[in-house]
Formats: sequence, structure tokens, C-alpha cells
Amino acid sequence: MGSNVLRAVGSNVLRAKVGFGAVDILVILGGLLLAFVVAGWSSAKSYFEKGRLQGMAEATREISRGISAHYELEGQAVPESVAKALKAFNAVSGKRWKKGSTDPYHARLWTVGDSIGEACWLKGHAAGIRRKAPAEGKIRVDLSLTELLQLSWLAQLGFQHMMPNYRGFEIHRFSGEEDAREGAAAVGKIESVIPAKERPFADLSVQFKKRQKLIGDWWQAVPDRLTA
Repeated sequence: MGSNVLRAVGSNVLRAKVGFGAVDILVILGGLLLAFVVAGWSSAKSYFEKGRLQGMAEATREISRGISAHYELEGQAVPESVAKALKAFNAVSGKRWKKGSTDPYHARLWTVGDSIGEACWLKGHAAGIRRKAPAEGKIRVDLSLTELLQLSWLAQLGFQHMMPNYRGFEIHRFSGEEDAREGAAAVGKIESVIPAKERPFADLSVQFKKRQKLIGDWWQAVPDRLTA
């Protein structure tokens, strides 16, 4: 019993000299553990943010490299808008920004995507125009199936009557007023694309009015006249 008393007295003396006991030690250890957890969380968050930025930068480079063939013009460098967008993103990715309503990295990625998309569209549009454009010295005309059919038989009939040795007796006529107007419109479309200096007549309206007069004199002057 005497030893227990001595031990208690020694503990009290030690507490009096040092100034804290077991509870105080637990509190200190708990504080140190909490500080360690906070430091670890902050370090992990920092590593995660750096990895996120590096991942976005690498993905942007790989994507732009993969689709560069779709927006780079032959014999030319990267389009200026794409180069500026990539440069702006690289500048942003090298800085740390405070969290806000809009992520600056995402905003720059939107700009990069928009500039690449626009460059691809411009290249495709230009290629489409070149593909649709006629060869040098050629003229392209857009005709419907009806216009093609009208011009086909009108050209054949005109060719036959232009040949001195043609002795045909068959008679070809328009089936009605609408048919005649469709044929006149098809002929007028062909005449309209002939360069002005190459036309055999100076005024297109003169030819147009002559054809319309023939149609009107036959079908409108006497409505009940039978088609020949």
C-alpha cells in the first residue's frame, strides 16, 4: 500500500512539474493527427488538380493532332484561329485559378473546340465549292428531269430539221399549253447561261417574248382550239 501511495505522489509531482497529464497528451496527439489528415487531403487535392490539368492539356494536343488533317489546308500551316486558341489554352493551363462560376480551363477548351470546328467547316465548304465548280472553260447548268426531257426532244427535232437530207414526215407537237411553257422555260434557262458576248442575240427578253407570243396566239386566243 505504501508503494501505491508513493506512486500517486510521484505522478502528482510529475504533473505539477511538467504541466499536463494523459488527457492533455491525447488532445495533442489528436491535433497532430488532424493536422496530418488536413495536410494529406490538401496534398492529394493539389496532385489531383495538377493531374487534371495535365490530362486536359494532353487530351487537347492528341485530339488536335488527330483531326488536324481535317482542318489544315494543303501546303499551309495550322489556321490562325486554331493556333491562337491552342496558345491561349496552354497559357491558362500553366496558371492556377481560383474556383469561380466559370472554369477558365473549360472556357478555353470551348474556344479550342469552336475554332477547330469552324476550320473544319471552312475547309469542307471550300472543297465542296471546288468539287461543284465546273472545269475551266466549261459551264454547268442545273436542270430538272422535266427540263432535260424537254431539251432532249427539242434538240433532236431541231437537229433533224437542220439536216439537208432529212426527209421525215412525222409531226411532233406540244401536248398542251403547259407542256409548251415548260419547253420554253428549259430553252430560256440554256440561253441565260451563255456568256453575253457569245450570245447570238443581244436581248434574252426578245427570244422569251417571241416564244410566249407563239404560245399565247395558239392556246389563249382561241381557248377551244384543238391541239394540232
